[in-house]
Amino acid sequence: MQVSPLRTALILIVAVLGMLFTIPNFLSKETLASWPDWLPKQTMTLGLDLQGGSHLLLQVNRESIVAERIKELRRDARSILANDNGIGNIITTGTDSITIELTDPTQLEAAKTALQALQNTVSNSLFAVSGVRELAFSDSPDGKIVIALTPEGISERMSSLVSQSIEVVRNRIDELGTTEPSIQRQGTDRLLVQVPGFGDSTRLKDIISRTARLTFHLVHPTMMAAQAEAQGIPSGYMILPSADGGNELINEQVELGGESLVDSQPSFDQQTSRSVVTFKFDTRGAIAFGEITSKNVGKRFAIVLDNQVITAPVIQQAITGGSGQISGNFTTQSANDLAVLLRAGALPATLDIVEERSVTASLGADSIRGGVLAGIISAISTLAFMLIAYGLFGVFANIALLLNIVLIVGLLSMLGATLTLPGIAGIVLTMGMAVDANVLIYERIREERAAGKSIIASIDAGFSRAMSAILDSNVTTLIAAIVLFFLGSGPVQGFAVTLALGILTTLFTAYFVTKFVVSAWYRWRRPKELRVQLVRFIPDHTKIPFMAWRKYAIAFSLAASILSVGWFAINGMNLGIDFKGGSAIEVQSLRGPANPALIRERVGALDLGDVQVQGFGEETDLLIRIELQPGGDAAQDAAVEKVRQAIAADQYEIRRTESVGPTVSGELAFAGLIGLSVALLGILAYLWFRFEWQFAVGAVVSTFHDVILTIGLFAVTGIEFNQSSIAAILTIVGYSLNDTVVVYDRVREYMRKYRKISLTELLDLAVNSTLTRTVLTGPTSFFALAALVLFGGEVIRSFTISMLFGVLVGTYSSIFIAAPILIYLRLKSRPEASEDPAKEKRADGAAV
Repeated sequence: MQVSPLRTALILIVAVLGMLFTIPNFLSKETLASWPDWLPKQTMTLGLDLQGGSHLLLQVNRESIVAERIKELRRDARSILANDNGIGNIITTGTDSITIELTDPTQLEAAKTALQALQNTVSNSLFAVSGVRELAFSDSPDGKIVIALTPEGISERMSSLVSQSIEVVRNRIDELGTTEPSIQRQGTDRLLVQVPGFGDSTRLKDIISRTARLTFHLVHPTMMAAQAEAQGIPSGYMILPSADGGNELINEQVELGGESLVDSQPSFDQQTSRSVVTFKFDTRGAIAFGEITSKNVGKRFAIVLDNQVITAPVIQQAITGGSGQISGNFTTQSANDLAVLLRAGALPATLDIVEERSVTASLGADSIRGGVLAGIISAISTLAFMLIAYGLFGVFANIALLLNIVLIVGLLSMLGATLTLPGIAGIVLTMGMAVDANVLIYERIREERAAGKSIIASIDAGFSRAMSAILDSNVTTLIAAIVLFFLGSGPVQGFAVTLALGILTTLFTAYFVTKFVVSAWYRWRRPKELRVQLVRFIPDHTKIPFMAWRKYAIAFSLAASILSVGWFAINGMNLGIDFKGGSAIEVQSLRGPANPALIRERVGALDLGDVQVQGFGEETDLLIRIELQPGGDAAQDAAVEKVRQAIAADQYEIRRTESVGPTVSGELAFAGLIGLSVALLGILAYLWFRFEWQFAVGAVVSTFHDVILTIGLFAVTGIEFNQSSIAAILTIVGYSLNDTVVVYDRVREYMRKYRKISLTELLDLAVNSTLTRTVLTGPTSFFALAALVLFGGEVIRSFTISMLFGVLVGTYSSIFIAAPILIYLRLKSRPEASEDPAKEKRADGAAV
C-alpha cells in the first residue's frame, strides 16, 4: 500500500497533461489565440458527420489509363518506324497491346531494334533502385511485332498517377477557399477526399473528378465527321463529340497542351453577352501558339477538354499575345469552375467516384447535441450507480472515471484524432465499461476481508489478484478494437480509436489512480473496519446451481441459434447501401410531420427501380433508398438530383446523402467477414496462451453463439445492417469475452486450489463468486447504451440497439455457455496445487 514518489509523480503528470490537452476543446478560437505558446492548443477535429461536409473515395480508372497509353504507343511507334527509319507499317490496337505489321518483313530486325526506344521503366517510389518494365515485346517471322503492356507496369503506373493526382486535387480544393481539407492515399489506386463544411457534393465531385485535360488540335480541312464515319476515318485523325451535340474530325496530333497555361480566369464576352473563360500561356506556350496560328490562318482550330470539342473557331489571324478565350454554353459558375480546373492543372488520370457521403451542417449540429446529451445522461447514471453501490469507494471509482474521460479527450486532442458520432458512442460506452475494473477490485477486496485477512492485506490482495482478470478481459476487447481500426473506415475507425484509447486509460485509472486514492485514504483515516459495498444488490454466499440448468440453457441457445440461422437463410437481412450499393438520402420536412406515402409516390414515379421510403428518427425525417443505377456514377448522381427536384415542391430538404458503388460494397462485406475471423483467431491465440486450450475453444464457441444471435436480431427485426453493425458485432465480441474471461480467470484460480471437488461444483463456485461483479457491471453498460439508443440519433441507432442486445446476450453466454462447455471439453484440475485444498475450501467458503 506504499505508493512510491515516482508513481505519485507519474499519476500527477499524466492527470495534469490530460487536463491541459482537454481544456482547448472548450475554448473559443479567440481565447486560444491568446493562449501561451508553451501550452497545448491542439483540439479534436470534428468528423464530417458532426460538422457537415463531403466525403469522396476516388479510384484511378484502369481502362482509361490503358487506352491512353495504347494510343500513345501507337502514335510513337508510327513516328519511330515511318518518320525516323522509313519502315512501312500498319498498326492495329487491342485492349492492352498494339500489333505492328511491316510492309517489308525483311526489315523485322531493324524495326525491333528501333522500337526498343519505347521501353520504359515505371516506379512509384522516389528511392527505388530500379523500376518495373512497362512493355513486353514479341514477334513472328511474317513481320508482325506485338507490344503489350505488362500487368506489373500498369499497376505501377496507376500507383504513380495516384501520387501525382493528390497535388492536383489539393490545388483544386484550395481554389474553392475551403478550410482543412483531408486528402489521403488509400491503397495503390485510390484517393480519399474529405472537405469539412462543403455540403455541395455535386459541385465538389465535378471539380475533383474531371480530368480537365486541355488540348488544341487542327480540324480536318476538307472532310466532315459524318463523311469520315461513312467512308472511313483517315489515318492520323479521330472523331470526338462536340459540345453543341455534333461530332468533329480532328488531327490526333496535339498541337499544344494545357500544361503550358499559367493562368485562367472566368470572364464575360461583351459582344455575345455570355460567360467565357480566358487563358494565358507561358513564354514557350505563347511562342508555340503564335507559330501554330500563323501557319494555319483560315483553318479551324479545335479546343478540346476531356475528349470533347468545346469550340472549333476559324483562325482569322496569327495570335501572338499568348492569350485567348474559350467560349461555349457556360453559366457564371461553370465558367468559374472551369477556370479553377485549368489553373490547378489537369489530372494525370481519370478518377472514378466509388463512394460518396455528404452531411449538412444542421444534421451535424443535431448529432453533436444528441451525442453530448447521451454522454451526460450516461455519466450521471454511472456515477450515481457507483455511489449507491459502493458509497465512499464509489466516490473513489468516480474520481477515476472522471479522470478517465479527461484522459480520453486529452489523448484524442494530442493525437489530432477525428471525433465522429460513433467515436462519441465509444466514449459513452467506455464510461459504462470503465467501472468494471473497479467492481472487480472492490469485490475482490470484500472476498479477501471475509476470508479473515486484515484491512491492509485485503486491499493489497484485492488490487493484485484482480489485475489478472482485468488485464485479460481488456486485452481481448483491445484485439477487437485494433482489428476494427485496420479493416474499418471513416466513422467506424473513429469508434475503434476511442474504444482502444478508453481501454488503455481504463487500465491506468482503475489500477494506478484508484489504488493511489484508496491508499491515501487509508493512510489518512486508518479505519478499524472496511465497508466496501453500501447497498447489496446480490446477497453474499449465493449457491445458485447454474451447472444443473446447463442442459436447459444449451437447448434454449441451440434453438435460438437455429432459428436465427434459419430466419437469416430464408429472409436475409435488411442490408444498407454499405453492402449492396446504391444511394441513401435523408430528407426533412420543412412544414410539419413527413408524409412517407406522398414521397414514396413522388419518387416511385421517377422510374429508378427499387425505391424504399421509411421514417427515420424524428417525425419530420425520412430516409429514401434507391438501388444502383445502370450507367455508373453519372447515372447515380442524376438519380439523386431527380429525387431532389421531385421532393422540393413539397418543401423537403436533403440533409444527408450517401452513395456506394458495387466495388466498395463488395469490399466492405469481405472486410467485415475477414475482420470478424481475424478478431476471433487473435482472441483464440491469446486465450490459448494465457489459459488452457479448453478455455480458448470455450470462449470462441460462446462468442460465436453471441454473434449468431445478434445476426438473428438483425434478420428478425429488420434493423438495417450496415458498416457500423460490423463494428457493433466486433464490440459485442470484446464485451462478451470480457465477461467470459472474468469467469475463466476465477475457474483457473479455483482449479489450483480445489483439486478434489468435481468440475461441476468448481464451475458453480466460480460463477457464484463473480455474480456480484456481473450484476453490477451490466447495468452501467446498459444505462450508457440506453442513453445512446434514446438520444444518440437515428444514424447510429442500429449500432446502439445491437450493442444493447449484445450486452444482455454476452452476460447470459458467459454463465450458461462459456462455463458449462468446459465440462464437455473434459477440462481437468491442474495437479500442481501447493496448498491444502480442504483447508482453503473451508476458508473461502465464507467469502463465496
